[in-house]
Amino acid sequence: MKYPPQTWHYGIMAQYWAEFQKYDSPEIAYYRKFIERYGQPALDVACGTGRLLLPYLRSGLDVDGCDISPDMLALCQELAEREGFAPTLYTQAMHELDLPRTYRTIYVCGAFGIASTRQRDALALRRFHQHLAPGGVLLLDHQMSYGADGSWYWKDWLKENREQLDPDFWTEPTHEPASDGSEYRMRSRLADIDPLEQLLTMQIRAERWQDQQLVGEEERTLTSNIYFKNELLMMLVAAGFDEVTVQGDYAEVEATPEHGVLVFIARKKA
Repeated sequence: MKYPPQTWHYGIMAQYWAEFQKYDSPEIAYYRKFIERYGQPALDVACGTGRLLLPYLRSGLDVDGCDISPDMLALCQELAEREGFAPTLYTQAMHELDLPRTYRTIYVCGAFGIASTRQRDALALRRFHQHLAPGGVLLLDHQMSYGADGSWYWKDWLKENREQLDPDFWTEPTHEPASDGSEYRMRSRLADIDPLEQLLTMQIRAERWQDQQLVGEEERTLTSNIYFKNELLMMLVAAGFDEVTVQGDYAEVEATPEHGVLVFIARKKA
């Protein structure tokens, strides 16, 4: 494997995520409806700095969080404490999930397949099943590479385009001022795409500036497994789920080829 499984949610990237996370994205309201419908407690897998967790705590929901990055969790804890919350957070990878509690609802938003292998992803689904109470529900989304949000790299699946990936090419930096007066500058690049293994590799250069002085810089890599509908359906059934439906784009409608994000709703037998 050219790039081993890895993620970039540490250091400056974690700080950036906490600073600029948005609480008005459609998936937040969408997942909240399912927690209210199927029950609590709920588990936010790969909760990061609390983009979904914090709004749910504000709503009075009983939600725990876990994430592979202690940097992300520390910032999540800090943001929660500012608002008077004390969430239960665990530093654990999905495939190693081992918690003292079972849940009525488990959800994974924008994170399944990141920094993992297919074997570990299959194990993660079994761990989710084990941590659900009978009749509990798993919600798991996945961005489709053919969808509107992913189509920018679809052309790179082609052999002639993969051969032309330039290791020296980086996007122009974004410039985003932070609340403390510092500025974050980000560049990214597509490092590799393997259509046989269905594996995408991205890299990012993150800088933090203060008073026009560079105070921190990092270069990190993120790998992501690419899945399609039927593969994930088979994996969910193999993990023990006996009832699975698929919706599209965070709307309660049956998924179609026009949807860029698929949400898998898998129930554990009562």
